[in-house]
Amino acid sequence: MLTSLGPKVLEIIQNGDKTVDNRLEEICELLRSNVDHYDWVGFYFKNGDKRELKLGPYAGAPTDHTTIPFGKGICGQVAESNKNFVVPDVAAQDNYIACSITVKSEIVVPLFVNGENVGQIDIDSNTLDPFTAEDEHFLEFINAEVAKIL
Repeated sequence: MLTSLGPKVLEIIQNGDKTVDNRLEEICELLRSNVDHYDWVGFYFKNGDKRELKLGPYAGAPTDHTTIPFGKGICGQVAESNKNFVVPDVAAQDNYIACSITVKSEIVVPLFVNGENVGQIDIDSNTLDPFTAEDEHFLEFINAEVAKIL
């Protein structure tokens, strides 16, 4: 199912008539509206030289978490570890930042440009433990393609 979205993601990324932010927002909306267990999809990016992430384009309910310090929450941990983080049950995570009471699980995949972690894609799900290796690989593919336009 996810791989069928790949060509549409490429089409969005390659549309140079739109700004990078518009393309990223379109990707977020595409994922949220086509993958049942993707309830909130967004990008966070490193905020200059600060050890914090700033919220970029997203699709889903508004969030208060527009700035996240490195190390805090799942996103902040990925900013430091440079590794994918799949959380099957957010209630079992000590360092989880609650965005909504409906969120049950989360996946965060770092985004690298020239080997540097510049941001990440973050997905919240209202379903317990829905993420598979296919989700991880698909999000890695998206980030590799997004890196080409940053």
